[in-house]
Amino acid sequence: MTETTAHEHRVTSEVGRLRTVLLHRPGAELKRLTPRNNDKLLFDGIPWAGRAQEEHDAFAEALRSRGVEVLYVTELLQDALEYEAAREQAIADAIVDLRLGDQLRRVVEGHLRDLDPENLAHTLVAGLAHEELKAGHGLVYRLLDEQDFIVDPVPNLLFTRDQSVWIGDRVAVTSLATDARRREADLVGLLYAHHPRFAGVRPVYGPSLEHLEGGDVLLLCPGVVAVGTGERTTPAGVERLARQVIGAGLAHTVLAVPITQDRATMHLDTICTMVDIDTVVMYPPVAHSLVAYTVTLDGGDLRVEGPRPFLEAAAAAMGLDRLKVIDTGLDPVTAEREQWDDGNNTLAVAPRLCVAYERNIETNAQLEAAGIEVIRIGGSELGSGRGGPRCMSCPILRDAP
Repeated sequence: MTETTAHEHRVTSEVGRLRTVLLHRPGAELKRLTPRNNDKLLFDGIPWAGRAQEEHDAFAEALRSRGVEVLYVTELLQDALEYEAAREQAIADAIVDLRLGDQLRRVVEGHLRDLDPENLAHTLVAGLAHEELKAGHGLVYRLLDEQDFIVDPVPNLLFTRDQSVWIGDRVAVTSLATDARRREADLVGLLYAHHPRFAGVRPVYGPSLEHLEGGDVLLLCPGVVAVGTGERTTPAGVERLARQVIGAGLAHTVLAVPITQDRATMHLDTICTMVDIDTVVMYPPVAHSLVAYTVTLDGGDLRVEGPRPFLEAAAAAMGLDRLKVIDTGLDPVTAEREQWDDGNNTLAVAPRLCVAYERNIETNAQLEAAGIEVIRIGGSELGSGRGGPRCMSCPILRDAP
């Protein structure tokens, strides 16, 4: 069991000096991707797992070299599964799938109960293949295709920003929209509920609520939260989060930002991220067409104003005259290519210091021309699930900006 002491958890912005971050090092679950299932599991290609791990290790080391404490989902999960209550919850979540039927569900439950914490954590992430269930029997088991998974792998666990978001000292465990990803929030929620490091942490959102994904949530500054609504996060999810965080005193303003329901712009952070307290990097075609509705609390009910241009609404809520904008790419073709390659999905390590994929040459050049230091990392394999450095990181502790 890992020894733990009291730890601070607090995030109030996108750019305050990063102190602690939660990552998931990709593992066997990536090796489960095939041309037969990669679309279902939301990957645009079949990544080279070994190279993806090398790229991720370099990402983690880049953060450590800047003084960031790196926590890993799998290590925390193994610790949490030492506790019986966590094991019971994890197994129950894994076998809830209606495809299993009663008989196979009992067999799978018995199989999982026989695993030690390390192997149980591995199975919950990498999945349980048909041939791995040696004691499998019954009608459902016999009729399942041998290529099917009895417990699906979760390769998108790599993108830890989506499953949880810290707002102040509270954590929002999100409600993921697609079937392929819903178990991710269960696993991450398990950590916060049972790992001693997070004892006493109170959630401000949960997986049973309306669909809300962390890639759509930007903490523009203390008290101001922007939330995209499009392919993954529903308007009802934005409304629920607004009520929760404003009611809890974690924010005074939430900006609801409609975005195109498209694979290339699945989350708000695929088109806009922050690199300084007053500077964003944005995809040019939407920079000046994006709008926002300003949501505040008025007498116990939500007050909605707008829409007005996003950049104007954000600056007003943040108390700024204007937000500075750095464009993704230069010409329209480069901009489209680098936006697809997560050119603006940057992770701020501190004001004017960010991590970005090295392949987005023009965007990185524009960042540096604007005085932003860029830590370049490789991402040829990591990006096959459509996500960049921000997507792959869940800040747990940042300094005040």
